[in-house]
Amino acid sequence: MIRRRILLGTLLAVLFAVGWWAGRVRASGDLYSNLDLFIEVLHAVQTNYVDPVEPGPLIEGGMRGMLKELDPYSQYLDPREYDAMKSRLAGEFDGVGVLVDAHEGYPIVIAPIEGSPAWDQGVMPGDLIIRIDGRMTFGLGIPEVSNRLRGPAGTKVTMTLVREGDPDEHEIEVVRRRVETPAVPHAFLLGSSTGYLRLANFTERAGAEVATALDSLRRAGARSLILDLRGNPGGLVDQAVSVAQQFVPEGSLIVYTKGRAATVGKKFTAGKARAELAWPMVVLVDAGSASASEIVTGALQDLDRALVVGGTSFGKGSVQDIYPLRNRGGALKLTTGLYYTASGRSLHKPRKDLTALLEEDEEDAADEAPADSAAAPAPASPKAQEFRTSLGRIVYGGGGITPDLAVKPDSVAPAVRTLEGARVVLRFANQWAADHAEADGSSSDEWAAFRAFALAQKPELTAAQLDDQRAALTSALQREHARRKGSSAAARVVAERDPVVRKALEVLRAARAPRDVFAFGKPAPARPAKSAAPRSPHTGRTGR
Repeated sequence: MIRRRILLGTLLAVLFAVGWWAGRVRASGDLYSNLDLFIEVLHAVQTNYVDPVEPGPLIEGGMRGMLKELDPYSQYLDPREYDAMKSRLAGEFDGVGVLVDAHEGYPIVIAPIEGSPAWDQGVMPGDLIIRIDGRMTFGLGIPEVSNRLRGPAGTKVTMTLVREGDPDEHEIEVVRRRVETPAVPHAFLLGSSTGYLRLANFTERAGAEVATALDSLRRAGARSLILDLRGNPGGLVDQAVSVAQQFVPEGSLIVYTKGRAATVGKKFTAGKARAELAWPMVVLVDAGSASASEIVTGALQDLDRALVVGGTSFGKGSVQDIYPLRNRGGALKLTTGLYYTASGRSLHKPRKDLTALLEEDEEDAADEAPADSAAAPAPASPKAQEFRTSLGRIVYGGGGITPDLAVKPDSVAPAVRTLEGARVVLRFANQWAADHAEADGSSSDEWAAFRAFALAQKPELTAAQLDDQRAALTSALQREHARRKGSSAAARVVAERDPVVRKALEVLRAARAPRDVFAFGKPAPARPAKSAAPRSPHTGRTGR
């Protein structure tokens, strides 16, 4: 009993030391009794469990379970997880700079990051990493491989590589250094005047990188823009604002937040951009576009600045604050509010829908990480609330961003999925390029050789299946050959064959002014409808 009281007293002392807990204790008479129950269970486990146990992991597990009861985004971050989160948001880490996946038990290089130590040492896509510092990698999970490759800048790591078509092992010593992961990995022209800008995340430099990319595209002759936010999971809210303000007038409301605490309620408006753009614009989104991506897309849609093309976005409309914890150096990531777009929309999906999506995402996601168009507006959920843009166009809330123009990506045939999943295309391209320096995937000789290689690697496939998918597989070969020239070259090959990008190009080629793009979406109604928008906490009116 004395030990239980000591444990309870210690736990309460910790809770009272955190100011916002003190008010909760006074407000709830149940808190003390529930904590007493927790301590009673903990004491019983420590005293009677079959094996000796330390209280630390049990308490940490209890914290994680408690936060899991709230929502999918509230989390306890241990020191390692907290450091990893800070590195992701900073867009940099110390290591060798390779993107890896798993292949037949070994880590395989998907691509070296351009300018990284691995890039400088000649590491190539398709290389198998069979040893790290002399230790076999077979059977290691990708997180463990990443941990072994990362380390303090200036330290060395030895990688043993096996390359397709080369019988020899290659051992290289790499000096780790700071590696930047760009928020804008690609920005180039498609055709003579359409800029394509891929924004992969919202790290601390996202706004600045977008501004730099826009300057580059302008100098190259761009007069319209495709902003690709597909698969962008979000990041920092202030960087979402920084990106959005590149395209809207100064002073425009971009997003506002509301929560129980008065400090959560904030209004974010556009500052002065580096240069105002009057280009016709299309934004691409899909189910992987979330959080900050939806803030940017929602602002550009509500302010009638861009046509949204693709699929419905994820629907993460909540705000998380980070509370660093003094004990052990971890942090609490806690959902404190919701954000609303300029028209007053909340894009947040109900929790049960989000939980199901997150579970599906965890099952389908890679370990480390990137049909004909339908010329009709995207359907909205029957329960979706209707809102109006500045021009009176109908937009929807309550379930992510509904695109103005729904376009499905090409479906991937089973044969192509099998070959890509086994890295057969990548491995063949590397092997063929070793003897054919100018290979680009387009010759009939290369197709014949690939066909034989693929059937040998995957005998369950038939020649007829491969011939039926020749166009898709040829595109995949061209992508892998282009990758040797850099990731942007490969991205251009993919973009030029992407049906969603092709539809965006069709829209922009027909547009002479920014608002011309809306001819491809749902037309504005004859008269405004009543809005179900929440009222802005800052103006007392629906945010505009």
